[in-house]
Order: sequence, then structure tokens, then C-alpha cells
Amino acid sequence: MVEIEIPFQPMGREDIQKLEATLLIATVSRKDVIEKMKAADPKDRITWIDSLAIAAGALAREKAGMPVTKIAEELGRVEETVRAHLTGKTEAGKLVRETYDKLLKNEITLPFLVKEEAGEAEAGAEELKKKVEELEAKINKVKESLRNLINELET
Repeated sequence: MVEIEIPFQPMGREDIQKLEATLLIATVSRKDVIEKMKAADPKDRITWIDSLAIAAGALAREKAGMPVTKIAEELGRVEETVRAHLTGKTEAGKLVRETYDKLLKNEITLPFLVKEEAGEAEAGAEELKKKVEELEAKINKVKESLRNLINELET
């Protein structure tokens, strides 16, 4: 298995999007965040997710060296909101920053950040293909046995 690299210092749009998505998914996947969302009023859960998404987007863009004015413009929020997330004045900003730090220190492992090497995946696919062929052969034998039984019963 090979770990997919997280662009902690994004160098372009694609890297920003990867970091932003990773931060959002990793934060939402945290047990403490899930518990907080469960405890919240169901109507507020969408607001939680939106705040976490904005905080993740702001942090990813900040790490790419983007100024707050540009971040606010891209995310469709006012500068004050972006600053509040980036400085940890909001709960979402704190949680996303914690997640970033944990990812940086390798304290969080997410299954979607690991991919199998091509050889391992191909070997697994071949093994599954063989099993399918074996099962198809067994099914054909059972069908043939059933046909024979039906013919015997009819005669």
C-alpha cells in the first residue's frame, strides 16, 4: 500500500482542492465532531457542515499563501467570517485547525488516503476473477444435476 500525499502547502488549485476536501472529510469523520453534531439541534447540522466546509476552504487557501480578501471572495463570505475561522474564534475554525495539525503529525489515518499499488490491485482482481470462474463452474454443475433429476422424475 502507498499513502497518498496530502498537500499541506498547496501549490495550485488542484492541491488546494485536495487539502480542502481532506480537511473537511477528516474533520467530519472525527468522533468528537460526530458527537457534537449528534447533540446539536437537527436543524443546525447543515449549518455545522457549512461552517466546517468554509473553515476547511479558508485554511487550505491560507496555506497556499492566499490573502484573506481573496479567500473571502472565493468562498463567498465576508472577510470577518474568514478571519474568525482562521484565528480559531469559531468552533469550526478550531476543529479544522486541529485536524490539520493531527494530519500533519500523522495522528489521523483515513482509509481514502491510502491506495493499493497497481500490482497489488491487479493481483487482487485476478484472484477475484478466478473465484468467480470457480463459482460459475459449480453453479453449472448444480444446474446440470437439477436437469438430470428433473428428467428422471419426468420419466
